[in-house]
Amino acid sequence: MSPIVRIALEEDIGAGDVTTRACVPESQQAQGWFLAREPLIVAGLGLLAELYDSVTLHKQDGDRCHDGEVIALVRGPARVLLERERVALNFLQRLSGVATLARQFAEAVEGTGCRVLDTRKTTPGLRALEKAAAAAGGVTNHRMGLFDAVLLKNNHIAAAGGVRHAIERARSSGLPIEIEVRTRAELEEALDAGAAHLLLDNLTPAEAADWVREIAGRARVELSGGINLATVRAYAETGADFVSAGAITHSARAMDISFRLELA
Repeated sequence: MSPIVRIALEEDIGAGDVTTRACVPESQQAQGWFLAREPLIVAGLGLLAELYDSVTLHKQDGDRCHDGEVIALVRGPARVLLERERVALNFLQRLSGVATLARQFAEAVEGTGCRVLDTRKTTPGLRALEKAAAAAGGVTNHRMGLFDAVLLKNNHIAAAGGVRHAIERARSSGLPIEIEVRTRAELEEALDAGAAHLLLDNLTPAEAADWVREIAGRARVELSGGINLATVRAYAETGADFVSAGAITHSARAMDISFRLELA
């Protein structure tokens, strides 16, 4: 059992599920269905195998579910099924929310050649799960953390003494380097220093299109800053290679999934 699942169970069950122990015989066996209660993209199904000994999946991560469809069937002692119900639902509802919103972003930019990236704006402790859910929904995972790629933002540039110094010093890491540029002067300095991946933040679509034309393929371009479902298509049509949206993880709502128990 993974640490995050163990923590979730300990948080909810504590010293024991007093309600279930009071009214359900220890020997009672049961089965239960996880059901979609609205259209959604499901994610997090791998966690069910950590929670239950007998799991039959009717869907896979990334599958579309309609209202009323069975997502999975679990079997075992009724006490176990009941005491782990909320933890299972919390994971499935949260992760399916991320996957569903990610699919909406991915579909919004179809045909533009631009890819949607997720961000590090995730729930503490759930990053790996939420990024897996985002990928299941159809967007591209950006860096997992501070350790697997270099992203030079305005404060790094200030601390390093400028754009060129920041890029030159970052090359010693041997990792991919992306740099944020905020002015035309910073843009030219970054390109002269050999920057291959630029981050343009908080521009309007019209401004972004103008910058992309000036860059003219000399570096890959990512756009970020308040991009949402209503605006992502306009940003994708600027010619940028990527758009990143923190909303995919920090603003996804939990989807409506229920659990129905039946005695065996």
